[in-house]
Amino acid sequence: MSVTMTPAASERVKSFMSNRGKGIGLRLGIKTTGCSGLAYVLEFVDELNEDDQVFAIDDVNIIIDGKSLVYLDGIELDFVKEGLNEGFKFTNPNAKGECGCGESFNV
Repeated sequence: MSVTMTPAASERVKSFMSNRGKGIGLRLGIKTTGCSGLAYVLEFVDELNEDDQVFAIDDVNIIIDGKSLVYLDGIELDFVKEGLNEGFKFTNPNAKGECGCGESFNV
């Protein structure tokens, strides 16, 4: 099982965590939604759940629950700026397709 993160994403997460002032990491998960079926979810984590896997990357803990890990194994988290827009970008080798708006994916 693997998860990677670019230096840009790592710095952004560190900045968010520092501004927040507490927490043990960032949860990367999925939820059922959107036109393609699954969407990515990012949220701060203050306590671990029993089925969580922790990936320590460049002094950042990325936490993924067991259910989501099946769909996220091998994912790379990036942070990109394009013109006036900025946000996290997910490169997921398990995704077989994405909706036109980029908000959801299918496997």
